[in-house]
Formats: sequence, structure tokens, C-alpha cells
Amino acid sequence: MMHTLVMTGATSGIGRVAAAELLRRDPRLRLVVLARGGSGAAPPLPGTIPVDVDLASLASVRAAVEAVRRMLDSGELPPLTGFAGNAGVSLGDARHATPDGYETTFAVNVLANHLLIAGLAPSLRAPARVLITVSDTHFGDFRHGGGAMPPPRWSPPEVLARPGAFPDPDSVKAGRTAYTTSKLAAIHLVHEWSRRLPDDIAVVSYNPGLVPRTGLSRDAGAAGRFAMRWLALPLALTPLADSPAAAGRKLADAIAGRVDAPSGAYIDRTKVARSSDESYDPDRERSLWDHLEHIRATTDA
Repeated sequence: MMHTLVMTGATSGIGRVAAAELLRRDPRLRLVVLARGGSGAAPPLPGTIPVDVDLASLASVRAAVEAVRRMLDSGELPPLTGFAGNAGVSLGDARHATPDGYETTFAVNVLANHLLIAGLAPSLRAPARVLITVSDTHFGDFRHGGGAMPPPRWSPPEVLARPGAFPDPDSVKAGRTAYTTSKLAAIHLVHEWSRRLPDDIAVVSYNPGLVPRTGLSRDAGAAGRFAMRWLALPLALTPLADSPAAAGRKLADAIAGRVDAPSGAYIDRTKVARSSDESYDPDRERSLWDHLEHIRATTDA
């Protein structure tokens, strides 16, 4: 049966590798790629359907959802069987704000994923799979962050959503804290969605591990870009890291359901694992959900 997958973060890095792999494996797949257009954008992969979106803009995300749903409702696209939220940002401070006034890391890594899932969920045809790419840096320890990434620093969601939520917000450390906290929040979000989606629609989080020389650090300041591009490169020769090609193939496996994982699971590269102890907190998850739904209701009004 022909079917549709909607994906963000598919224009570069491991996401582009995963998208190409998914298309190669499955000739029945129609892959809708949500990405920001413009002169600096990479050419779309052959066989994809590009939809322009700025994930930092609530109006743009809403317009992208409406465009996809129109194509599904008209029959231009076959039934929707999945969504992969692979896009993410890591910034050099915690001061960046979106046009709507939200902190950019939180807006792209958490809020946009929630709005896309909420907007597309009514169109999903079961059995379906939803995946959000997260990071093992949410553990906040040396083993997973190598001493370069500070631990997440949780606050009420209405605080995390605003610029300046962390100490010394203009610092690189604050930017990295915003990143690790956003990835913890994304896992909380997956847990809450798993409670609310039907049983035949699975939602999982996916950790690709360390993948040097990808585009994630492009907005993380000169020091962050240098570290990811060169200092972490030798790790690619060890089991601690993957090349973009290997990580992309593993991401494709997770999106396609080749990794057997129940709804709410955390997939660590190739297997289901336990995320951090801190990531299992139903009260936080419900609070995050309520705040994101409040933003969505305000946006839709």
C-alpha cells in the first residue's frame, strides 16, 4: 500500500541519509519533507515532496500542517502512517527568541514537535509510528556528555519556554543547558503522547548518540562548532560515536519500525533502553503537556 511519512530535519546530516535510505528501501513511500526554503537550502532529495516551514514560527508550523492535511484530504498524498521529528538546534546562548517570543531552542526542539504531532495525529492511519530525535546528553553525566554538555536544569515549562531561563543566559553554557533540557523535555513529551494516542499509534524517542561533523552545532558558536567538527572527530573511530552514514541508517531503522519498541520507549541507536531516571516524571510530563496545549490553543485562536 502506498503511504506517506512526514519528516523534519531531512535536508542535511543524518536526517538526509535516513530519508534517502527510507526511499531506497520502500518504493511505496511518499516522503514529505518539512524544511525551510531559500537560497542556502540543500536541493530536495529526488522523490520527496518539500513543504516550506520555519519551525521557530508558530504560524509557519500551522501553515505547514494545513498544507499536508490538504494534500492528504484531497488524495494527492496516500494515507499518513508516520511522522519523524528529527530537526533540532543547539545555540551559543539562551537568549535567542522566536518571532512569537519563545526561547528558540525550546521552540524548535519541543514546541514545534508538539504542534506537528497534534496537527497531524487526526490524519494518521494506524498502524502508525511517531518518532522524535532526542539526545543522550539529557542524562547530564560525563559518560553521555563527555564533560562538554551541562546537565539539564528543569523549571516550570512556562519558564523554560522564555529566553533567559538559565543562569548567565548569554553564555555558551546556558545555550548548552537549554539544549540538554530541551531533549529531556522531548522525552517527557513522548511519554505523555504515548498515554494519549491510540494503542495502534506508537510514539518513541530516538537517540543517535554522538555523530561528529553534522550540522547540529552550526548555531552553537565558534567554540561549539570547532569541538563538534574536530575535537570529537577521533571518537568516530570508536564505538562511542557513529559516522553520519551509519547514524542515518540506524535512524531510518527506527523510523521504519525495524527496531521493535513499544509506545513511549527510548531507542538508543539500535535497541530499546532506559532513559535517565529524571526523564520519568508524570507530573512534569502533564505540566509540560498542559503548557504546550495552552500555547497551541492560543495559536489556533
